[in-house]
Amino acid sequence: MRQTISSDFKLGILGGGQLGKMLCQAASSWDITTCVLDPDSEASASGVSTHFVQGSFRDFDTVMKFAEGLDMITIEIEGVNIEAVEKLEQSGIPVLPQPSCLRIIRDKGLQKLFYLEHDLPTAPFKLFQNASEVRDAINQGQIRLPFVQKIRLSGYDGQGVLIARNEEDLKQLFDVPSLVEDFVEDALEIAVIVSRNANGETSCYPAVEMVFNPVANLVESLLSPARISHQIEKIASALAIKTAEDLGIIGLLAVEFFIDKQNHLLINEVAPRPHNSGHHTIESALTSQYEQHLRAIFGYHPGSTNLKMPAVMVNILGSEGFSGQVIYKGLNEVLMVEGVKLHIYGKKQTRPYRKMGHATILAKTPEEALEKADFVLKTLKVEA
Repeated sequence: MRQTISSDFKLGILGGGQLGKMLCQAASSWDITTCVLDPDSEASASGVSTHFVQGSFRDFDTVMKFAEGLDMITIEIEGVNIEAVEKLEQSGIPVLPQPSCLRIIRDKGLQKLFYLEHDLPTAPFKLFQNASEVRDAINQGQIRLPFVQKIRLSGYDGQGVLIARNEEDLKQLFDVPSLVEDFVEDALEIAVIVSRNANGETSCYPAVEMVFNPVANLVESLLSPARISHQIEKIASALAIKTAEDLGIIGLLAVEFFIDKQNHLLINEVAPRPHNSGHHTIESALTSQYEQHLRAIFGYHPGSTNLKMPAVMVNILGSEGFSGQVIYKGLNEVLMVEGVKLHIYGKKQTRPYRKMGHATILAKTPEEALEKADFVLKTLKVEA
């Protein structure tokens, strides 16, 4: 492979959303030529990538044509055409993370089976082909409310997840292949991002604590570092590294955990790419997750994951009841707050709960960061 830190090196990125945008921004610091494929002509990364191609990363022929002349392919979304990236890998083009990892991770059922096979702790689950099978299992007492149903393929950003608490919720069952897992009551949710390169070098960021919007099932805010014991932090990092090593992944792996009432760690799911739970690292860590991903896929030593100071990241979501041309309200008030770093993704159209940007709030203490984050959430509105 040719010299990577060079404008002669062409890195292809499948997906041009906000993760692709921030990955392009990191790559530009290293003078790397970025080529992005996304079906949306106004995708977030379209304005910052060196080259942008409008087209579907789910279409075999489009991906194959896009890859012509590129030195490496990476992703910002799992739902790419797996047959295309497998063929590209076979032809000698490095595809990182590897298609073998993507094939497992893109299917939430295969993910859960992988955890069992490798003695990785996860909530008990069953696999089903359709809603009728789920109802039969309920009637036979094989599964009980409350439970969580997740579609096996194409679920992203809270889509394809149903938390069934009562009989009324069962009317919303997904009638597609899915998994049903036990609902973990009163769980704290954390995430650990681990990087792994071809030499097997790994490095973890400190765990972050996630707070979800209960309606959209999206991360609304996260706190770094998480308010957990040193022992729990140590176990979470060890499990994240074991998961990455068992997969053999090259790149980033975001590992989401539940911590149950007995302080047991359970893996919820993983993502083989930069992740929402790592946005804060742009300002709060010595190495951003985007640079760390580049270091991993290019085979460089991982950068320091030490934090500069505590941080809270809040997602800027489209407000309920508004769809159309986006209007941001409260920008000046938010930008007056010391330590607020604003990231707008460039999406021109808003809709309820769409991720339109994020803000990272830096402060001397977690409590101060949380207080400022609460002000940002209450003040900054995304309307149309």
